Amino acid sequence: MRIGPWVSVMIGLAFLSAGAAPLPTLQEAVAAKRDVWGEAAMAQPNGASYEFFKDILPPPRYVHADFRYYPIVLSAPNATNKARLISDGSGVNLRGGSRSWYDTGTPITFRVGPDEFLFGSLRDRLEEPTLAEGCLPIVEIRYQHPSPLQSEGLVPLDQKKAHPTPEIYRLEAFASTDPELAGDGVVFVRFSLAQGSNGHITAEVDSKSKLALSKGEISDEQGRTLVLCDPSWKWERNGAHANFKGERSVVLALPMKPLDSGKSIKVSVEEYARQRELCANTWRDILNQSMAVETPELYVNHAWKHLLIQNFQLISGDRMNYSAGNQYDKLYSAEGSDAALAMLVWGYESDMRRLMVPLLNFTRKGLEFHQAGFKLNNVCRYYWQTRDAQTVRDFRPLWQKEATRLADNRTGPNGLYPKEQYCGDISTPVLSLNANAKAWRALRDLGAMLEEIGDRAEAERYLKVAAEFKKDVMAALEKSIRRDINPPFVPIALLDKEPIHDPICEVRIGSYWNIIIGYTIASGIFSPGSEEESWIPRYQEQHGGLCMGMLRSGGAAFNFWTGEHRVNPLYGTRYALDTLRRDDAERALVSFYGMLAQGFTRNTFVCGEGCTLAPVDARGRFFYCPPNSAANGHFLSMLRYLLVQDWDLDDDGKPETLRLGFATPKRWMEDGKTLRIDRAPTAFGPVSLGMHSQLAQGTIKAEVVLPVRNAPKHAFLRARVPDGWRVTGAEVGGRKLEADDKGTVDVTDLKGSISIQFQVSRR
Repeated sequence: MRIGPWVSVMIGLAFLSAGAAPLPTLQEAVAAKRDVWGEAAMAQPNGASYEFFKDILPPPRYVHADFRYYPIVLSAPNATNKARLISDGSGVNLRGGSRSWYDTGTPITFRVGPDEFLFGSLRDRLEEPTLAEGCLPIVEIRYQHPSPLQSEGLVPLDQKKAHPTPEIYRLEAFASTDPELAGDGVVFVRFSLAQGSNGHITAEVDSKSKLALSKGEISDEQGRTLVLCDPSWKWERNGAHANFKGERSVVLALPMKPLDSGKSIKVSVEEYARQRELCANTWRDILNQSMAVETPELYVNHAWKHLLIQNFQLISGDRMNYSAGNQYDKLYSAEGSDAALAMLVWGYESDMRRLMVPLLNFTRKGLEFHQAGFKLNNVCRYYWQTRDAQTVRDFRPLWQKEATRLADNRTGPNGLYPKEQYCGDISTPVLSLNANAKAWRALRDLGAMLEEIGDRAEAERYLKVAAEFKKDVMAALEKSIRRDINPPFVPIALLDKEPIHDPICEVRIGSYWNIIIGYTIASGIFSPGSEEESWIPRYQEQHGGLCMGMLRSGGAAFNFWTGEHRVNPLYGTRYALDTLRRDDAERALVSFYGMLAQGFTRNTFVCGEGCTLAPVDARGRFFYCPPNSAANGHFLSMLRYLLVQDWDLDDDGKPETLRLGFATPKRWMEDGKTLRIDRAPTAFGPVSLGMHSQLAQGTIKAEVVLPVRNAPKHAFLRARVPDGWRVTGAEVGGRKLEADDKGTVDVTDLKGSISIQFQVSRR
């Protein structure tokens, strides 16, 4: 996709109008080997921000489907039937057309005005979709369409020019969470006027059968009900029509599957209101089960709440599906694990337990060693957070076969596994660093976990295998790492002379190296604190692997309808978490805000697997097969670890370090601002933290509830203050605490609920 010159002008004007020097153009950004926009964000006062990134490019908006505007999934929690509302309001369950999209439910097209104009079809009259309370899956879309005025018949000769108020139509839709209706995937839709006085709505039902409207039900020739209407609707010209005035509204109920004769749903304005409140309460109750986070940024608060909700909408039964209504409407090992683990660290432990079963049973030929590492990691991560040894024992038949696979099958050259696919999309067989490094970590961590729950014989076995295995992996790495570039290039294909990818995304294989090398980063195969542990992330940062903190892909040798230059944000989870583990907060915040501003749609927080960088037009960019549960999990994981971190920093497979507030944006502690975290689950037990800034008074007050279930060996609290300020010390109960130059104090020997007062001063 060609990058138009107007894009460069748009970017430059956005920053000139803000009083800043113009940023590099899009052409310059994609040609650069460094993340020039991300580095510019870090150079701003107080570092990266949502406001810095949001106007660099228009947001994701368009998809490769006949309906073109991205779909919004509407579903009850964990339901198997899921509807899609097109984000321009043009309809529900519209056909995608292209092979990547599945037909779901009965397609219903919406038209407005007496001229029956397609809802949303003039972009300059369409407003961004919004969510109720900023986060609930009750979607409102507004579209302006003036009712056309025509002069007919006896027209007065002294006719005066009329200036009628144009109609603004308001569509609101949600999926019922009523147990009686959720199984049928029933969506309620209400039309009203936000402005104007004469409303006209048409609902066209896409069916090959002859349809009829009787007693509020639109039925086919078999007598099955496709749509249910309130009494305002009439049937004519093969469509349902409703006229209304002023503050009145009209309502439809749309089941995902035709209802058999005899099953009916009450439809009225009053029933709509009841179902809406029931829906809102269902989702509020689910949110109340997670840790509670209130940051000084309302948009961030809306984002995390809706992304948790959205992932519950994408769960199908007990399967953490990758997407819905398209070719990704299925389970994947890596991506499903990432989405599920993000829900775990937000407090949904019982949900993680049930989601693990399909993930443990999942298999894909050619990637067995790759998958086994994820499965064992899921079990270990679940155990350390919950200390639920019984579930580990109950699930033993499921994870034992993967442990055996990894422990007993190092039959390849040099003590490694046999060759398997480079990755899911690249079938080229290689001695995979990812598979071997992840497997070493899985066996080591499994041994540490089994030792903790008292299974010492098995623990000793896996720990011994892991220790021997790491020597073999490191020996292969030593022979494979390319040191003729800075920083050294770490290949995925061991002992196979994989070419150096520079720039990384010039060809397809380099893009996939960039997407999946994070699995090696997360393995910790390079020891914490070593020079080598930063080689891979630094290579990504310096050789074209990132844009606004998101992983890049594409390249001239692999063109695609989304454009030559793209980002695949969800695969940056391990890069971002590694920056946090290494205490590189500013890089992590680039990934966090870059994702929030340019990885998601505005207001509705929908992401796909990949997204073009070149805009289609001034309103948006293409993205691929949204929504995406792993992308949602990526943001949720980043936010959790900005706030609360539980790490294994001594590299023995057992978490021992708790760090609080280590990477919060500096703006969050501007004078008068408050941050609150309640019931944050960790490997040591629940943690709570409240911080209130009183810079004008020279203090920041912190209220902390430290974990009591398992005391960490090391615990730290940090107050990240705005630029121009510094933390000079802290005090708890009259006792002085020494603060380092980042505003960190050691709270290891403190217990339970404590109040800490940081002293701050201007630099």
